[in-house]
Amino acid sequence: MAMHRGVRLDEIDLKILAALQENGRMTNVELSERVGITAPPCLRRVRALEEAGFIKGYHAEIDERALGFSITAFALVGLHSQAESDLQAFEAMVNGWPLVRECHMLSGEIDFILKVVARDLSEFQSFLTGQLTPAPNVASVKTALTIRCSRKVPGVPFGES
Repeated sequence: MAMHRGVRLDEIDLKILAALQENGRMTNVELSERVGITAPPCLRRVRALEEAGFIKGYHAEIDERALGFSITAFALVGLHSQAESDLQAFEAMVNGWPLVRECHMLSGEIDFILKVVARDLSEFQSFLTGQLTPAPNVASVKTALTIRCSRKVPGVPFGES
């Protein structure tokens, strides 16, 4: 049984989370029918899951290529200093770069991996040479352009093996 911020989840809560992860736009009535409870307690549970931080938000999945972002790349970034204040400064800087869609701190030789989208190779190169590589505390940057994405599944596996 999962627990977060002192809130313990039961089987119904997990069914609610799995259903909303699959389709965050379903109505409360559809959700309640799917998980086997009536609508009012279902809505209360959803609100409690939101307040407890299990549900962080609801988003549409956007097709980057359809909007003209033909480049997806990953940048592996090494920093000169890994002092906590320097890590936080780098993360704050990254948060100001719209082309960076994800930033993960890593263990090991590489400090961060960034997922970057760009309209074309020129825009990506401009970001790389104009912002990322010359940024304070950046020691190294290695990049890889994606050829295709064969699996992109958000969230966590609920009862899947």
